[in-house]
Amino acid sequence: MVALPSGLLGSLDPTSDRAVFRQIADQLREAISRGSFTEGSKLPSESELVEHFGVSRMTVRNAFSMLQGEGLVSAEHGKGVFVRPRPRVRRLASDRFARRHREKGKSAFIVEADAVGSRPEVDNLEIKEERPSPDISTRLGAPRRVLVRRRRYLLDGHPVEFAVSYLPLDLARDTPIAQPNPGPGGIYARLEELGHTLDHFEEEIRARMPSPQEIKTLQLASGVPVIHLIRTAYDTKGHAVEVCDTVMAADAYVLNYHLPAT
Repeated sequence: MVALPSGLLGSLDPTSDRAVFRQIADQLREAISRGSFTEGSKLPSESELVEHFGVSRMTVRNAFSMLQGEGLVSAEHGKGVFVRPRPRVRRLASDRFARRHREKGKSAFIVEADAVGSRPEVDNLEIKEERPSPDISTRLGAPRRVLVRRRRYLLDGHPVEFAVSYLPLDLARDTPIAQPNPGPGGIYARLEELGHTLDHFEEEIRARMPSPQEIKTLQLASGVPVIHLIRTAYDTKGHAVEVCDTVMAADAYVLNYHLPAT
């Protein structure tokens, strides 16, 4: 067998009913998980794995394909297979919308980016007036028209989420919320300046596989799911003032919740 670093990869189990290529994928996955292969590092070549495990080249390729389908690795033609970099955002659900951040002129995404030392960007911005879908209309108390803000968020140049905010048009029309840059603290700071002091948020979260358009927008690797989050913001009068429909790359986020026990 080829002399890979000691303990990096083991041997195959001939008594196992698990396919050989899956056993190889299991070992590589475990090595990635324990940090033997870090983000951006190159995995052993096909030839090295063929010699190490005593298998065919097609078996090794099937193992690599399995890991690519899980979004763990990416192949670069003529260079090899590499562990995919995955920028991680720790979304502190109980803190990210705290008023103290808005008072400092920071939106929730900037708060998250600062926490991980990344450079935040927003692109693909679109602002328009629309008739709401039945679901959005129900969540917002049945407005006839809504102001819609669509945008994509990036960290260090990597797309991590796409969000669409819906606000009652009578509330948002002819305000900074309708401008490309709503100002320090984002649209929630502007809502509070308009007299809609925020009281609480409700979020619905589910995981699913992405649509073809979401794969393109978020530049997702094969096999990477998305987190679909719908948040409704309420003011102190109990009125829903915004619904935000967000799709996040699941491999870019860690959702962190502080839940009091009383």
